[in-house]
Amino acid sequence: MPRYTPPEQLSSLRKAAVFMVSIGATSAAQIFKYLSESDIERLSAEIARVENVPTKELNEINDEFHNMILAQKYISVGGLSYAEEILESALGGEKALEITRRVQMTLEVKGFNVLEDVDVTQLLAFLQKEHPQTIALVLSQLTPIQAANVLAELPSSVQIDVVHRIALMERITPDTLKAVEKVLESHIDLTRSTSKFGGIKTAAEVLNMVGQRFEKNILAGISKDDAELAGEIKNLMFVFEDIIKMDDRSIQRLLKDVDNKELSMALKACSTELMDKILNNMSKRAADLIREEIDYMGPVRLREVETVQQRIVDTIRRLEEDGDIYVSAGAEDALV
Repeated sequence: MPRYTPPEQLSSLRKAAVFMVSIGATSAAQIFKYLSESDIERLSAEIARVENVPTKELNEINDEFHNMILAQKYISVGGLSYAEEILESALGGEKALEITRRVQMTLEVKGFNVLEDVDVTQLLAFLQKEHPQTIALVLSQLTPIQAANVLAELPSSVQIDVVHRIALMERITPDTLKAVEKVLESHIDLTRSTSKFGGIKTAAEVLNMVGQRFEKNILAGISKDDAELAGEIKNLMFVFEDIIKMDDRSIQRLLKDVDNKELSMALKACSTELMDKILNNMSKRAADLIREEIDYMGPVRLREVETVQQRIVDTIRRLEEDGDIYVSAGAEDALV
């Protein structure tokens, strides 16, 4: 017999998954259209774990969703007090207060619309007057190329501070979002009490686009305060598969500094396109030896392959810093 768990002991994700299962695949698919890709992934994984939900638990979860919808409707019609008054008569004071507070939070914390259509010049003029934390928050919501264009126009010291803050940014509270909303005077469209912003990956994507001159200065500045963070950003800025973007001369220079056994190990778990790109920059005899080495190598642990690939990436970064190879065009020196 399935075990009953009171709704207050269940996570919001679990409740949502149970609700989605209860309404059927067709209705659930309609709701999925309004969710982000990451939310769909999380919710789908949780739905897969749902089985044998007790009837009492299912009914209580569905009642909670129903009451949340009613509360939102009542608030939009007559305000918070009106919603509390109606729900209190039906559910009791404590339950009514809990539901209306939860709905109020989702309505107040509307969040950021993606600023895709914002003119960079106009945005820059506005952001130049703002605190680095506000700039970091806004840039984390732009596309990497937009953020890079804005970042490139900021003073050097501000660039370092902003990228540092983007990299350390993980979750933003409703109060922070509301404060930034007032500063930006823009429309916001989030429905969660906390939202994912920034992070090391975002910082790396922005620096990938900003160009080497700015990139080196910013990373050096961050490294003074947090060398480990600077290293993590740097590692995410170029991955082994990105070798396919390098020009032939740079690949040939790289191969001079890479041991053939390590190269064979690294190529053990890469795309066919990348393997062909690398081997086409070697002599036929050398390429044949690499292929033979890979064939005779047998199964290897993915962790070992990734370790070797990272060593090659480190070599690429060293050669790039020395000016011996060219990795990719950033926002400031892209070829057109």
